[in-house]
Amino acid sequence: MAQADLLIRGARVYDGSGAPGQVLDVAVTGDRIAAVGPALGLRAAETVEAAGLALAPGFIDVHTHDDLAVLTRVGSAPKVSQGVTTVVTGNCGISAAPDPHTRHPTPIPPLDLLGGAGAFRYTGFAEYLAAVEAARPAVNVVPLVGHTALRARAMDGLDGPATEAETAAMRRDLAAALDAGAAGLSTGLAYSPAKATATAELLALVSDVAAAGALWTTHMRDERSGVVSAVAETIDIARRTGARTLISHHKCCGEASFGLSRTTLAMIAEARQELTLDLDVYPYTASSTVLIEGFARDSTRVTVTWSDPHPEMNGRDLDEIARDWDVSESAALERLKPGGAIYHQMDGEDLDRILSYPPSLVGSDGLPRDRRPHPRLWGTFPRVLGHFSRDRALMPMERAVAKMTGQTAAVLGLRERGLVREGYFADLVLFDPDRVLDVADYDDPVAPSRGIALVLVNGGRSWEGGAAADAGTGRVLRR
Repeated sequence: MAQADLLIRGARVYDGSGAPGQVLDVAVTGDRIAAVGPALGLRAAETVEAAGLALAPGFIDVHTHDDLAVLTRVGSAPKVSQGVTTVVTGNCGISAAPDPHTRHPTPIPPLDLLGGAGAFRYTGFAEYLAAVEAARPAVNVVPLVGHTALRARAMDGLDGPATEAETAAMRRDLAAALDAGAAGLSTGLAYSPAKATATAELLALVSDVAAAGALWTTHMRDERSGVVSAVAETIDIARRTGARTLISHHKCCGEASFGLSRTTLAMIAEARQELTLDLDVYPYTASSTVLIEGFARDSTRVTVTWSDPHPEMNGRDLDEIARDWDVSESAALERLKPGGAIYHQMDGEDLDRILSYPPSLVGSDGLPRDRRPHPRLWGTFPRVLGHFSRDRALMPMERAVAKMTGQTAAVLGLRERGLVREGYFADLVLFDPDRVLDVADYDDPVAPSRGIALVLVNGGRSWEGGAAADAGTGRVLRR
């Protein structure tokens, strides 16, 4: 009789393909799934009796800002506590490498979402990836290189289009990052350091991404009343370059944009007939980023998540702070900078429409630097399973799991991950389908989710019994 290291017996397996769950046994040996089937005749060093529980591939968080967290908080509790086994870093044009502060010693928003200038210690992308490997994080890391970081390295002034020489410098840094194993390039065109990016600059960089067979992800130029034009621009760049393209955290912010997801999803569906175009979403109607007056104006509520000059205001609402200081909200926001906030500015019907759109993926967009973070940092994936799938029946459990596993692995081009299949890497999450739910909320945002029983990353325990196990078995997944 064959021997396995671990046998998970009698769980309902949602294999990540979108197929309905089946009661099966799953055996793990080393870092791989050794066998999957009903009533496996295997001996194992350890057996987990999992009747009544669900087993799925580990969740893949396709949109994170964990670039520095995977170096400094290697247990990755916000992620493994919700069943995440792989994170994609370097989103929104923001990456920890190459060091963007060689020309700009003062932190540039939104790069300061990761930390101050001193946190960016890696001149080259290869150096950064080596540091991540040495840190042995609890999760796998799929790294993107950020366009804003490249721009800041190449340009003294970021409020205009790049010259040919500056674009050439960016292309050299991009090539080095791709050679080191970056999964692709991210852009954050809504943020001031990249707003002036001209079409020629985008075409040059994204064409290089396409030539390398890599991925372009984009925080589009507008997610507000101009979101339709922004989707059109994204589709145009994807068509002209042939790049695999992922629209980041697709949403419609501000009352003037409510309902526009009907139009944007129709545009995306039509474009998908000829292009490789995908999108991700987080399951909340509030966003979170650096302090930006325009975002605050379009929001029904703004809560400060961090403020360097006024840390005592973390967790307080902007209107209350303005009243206490006897100034306008605009003046209060300026006084709080550099800082970040949560912006309540989306409509639930748009969220439902985007989340239930079959091709959409799930990404938390969590910000680990925030002192009082958006609850999405801790609760995104159980919220999809518990609130949206089980309680509201927005999609069946097998589809919810596929969005967060197999579909995402396919978009990222991850090999032998994202499915519960013999021979695949043993990235697995065991959860209680009747109890799983996000606990973190806007009042108490730092809280592990309910119902996550066991998390394996490459066969090593990262979460068990309600606590991080710090297995340190995560890997850098180079392209």
